[in-house]
Amino acid sequence: MVNFTIQNVLIAVSDDYATVDVQIVDDKIAAIATNLQVIGTVIDGKNKLLLPGFFNAHTHSSEMWQRGIMSIFPLELWLAELYDFAPLDPEQVYLSALGTAVETLLSGGTSVVDHLVLIPGLELETIAIATRAYREVGIRAFIAPLIQDESLSAGIPSGESTQTHEPYFRSTAATLEIIEEAVRQFHRPDEGVNILVAPTGIQLCTDALFEGCTELSDRYNLCRHSHLLETKAQEKLAEEKYGCTAVEHLKRIGYLSNKTSLAHCVWLNDADIAILAETQSTVVHNPLSNLRLGSGIAPILKYRQAGVNVTFGCDGASSNDSQDLLEAIKIGSILHNITDSDYQHWITPRQAVEMASLGGTKGLNIAEKLGSLTVGKQADLVLYDLTNLSLLPRTDPIGLLVLGRPSNVVDSVWVNGKQIVADGKVTTINADELRQELFNRSQWETKRKSEAVAQIELHYRTVMGLSNTKK
Repeated sequence: MVNFTIQNVLIAVSDDYATVDVQIVDDKIAAIATNLQVIGTVIDGKNKLLLPGFFNAHTHSSEMWQRGIMSIFPLELWLAELYDFAPLDPEQVYLSALGTAVETLLSGGTSVVDHLVLIPGLELETIAIATRAYREVGIRAFIAPLIQDESLSAGIPSGESTQTHEPYFRSTAATLEIIEEAVRQFHRPDEGVNILVAPTGIQLCTDALFEGCTELSDRYNLCRHSHLLETKAQEKLAEEKYGCTAVEHLKRIGYLSNKTSLAHCVWLNDADIAILAETQSTVVHNPLSNLRLGSGIAPILKYRQAGVNVTFGCDGASSNDSQDLLEAIKIGSILHNITDSDYQHWITPRQAVEMASLGGTKGLNIAEKLGSLTVGKQADLVLYDLTNLSLLPRTDPIGLLVLGRPSNVVDSVWVNGKQIVADGKVTTINADELRQELFNRSQWETKRKSEAVAQIELHYRTVMGLSNTKK
């Protein structure tokens, strides 16, 4: 157990700020007041802002190896290219999980939801390696092994044509067995590692897989995660598969709940939004990848007005192409000012901070433990340096943090009371060695040609009503 006292630190209170001391005793927030008795180590909080840690509530760590080179494609073609060039080895999984953790920490995140791509035949080893990486860094990890039981071509609507798809290489039952074994081996919430059930989405998963995940979730008290209606093509596909919207269908089969988080949610109608509110499901907004892939602008203001909980994610580092959580929060806040002319609905910087922190806890069923500077909650905390050039001149600290372009502003980070960033540097691993490893195991590349894209592009363009005339 770690005890420390942060002295003379700025915190947000109602519509203002206060300078206080914050006591951490046995890894929890014990007191917040002025002139507190010093307990344990003294941390100088002068000219610094203390906030609860943010959640990088949806990402795919191993995509880091493809960032910067993926073609400018919509999701369905982008995925085909990704699969063509993304055979991973265990060392790559390890390094990219470390990199994802470090970038998240240095942009204000203390928790990461990793929708982890599994190496075929080495599924449990993949989960073990990512778990080891996150434990070494010390970030709070929610590992959501990405699973499906249909082949990639099944994710594109058939349209007027008849499509046949290769069977997936692993059975639904075998996939569910892997997840159950992962829960037995790695699910240790008290140690900062959580396993989630995480079918990739309606486009590549059968009802049997969703229902099996729901059963595991209920039996082991696991949270649920999935992509949902990221693209217009997925909206069309749901209508083909179910004769109703994907949200209606997921409600019907029992996947939606107060411990379900859903990434993207771009193409939902008003009835769908009402269902999310009714089931208390959480939406994870990934604005940068939605823009990068041309998926659309999720109706976040509508969600908030309907009472749906919304938080932020970076998404994978080759559809974004970074893990800068502050950037995602900024874009995810101000993007929506063009979608609703009533400025009273727009997201303020303080609301954005609450969405990124407390909002992240709700979909993971831990709001009583994390997400706010509240006595009794666990000490997942971030200290920002308000003397940094990118946060000057002095105005509203949270406004500067959310609306500005903050660079190197994270001074210290604690997860469960343990300090893992000090003076702007991660203390638990050697970040210079990580940087060198990522450099050494990669090379400068130029544009590649994907065979998988060539096979499906004509059908995709036809079914999406795009001209097939060559430019």
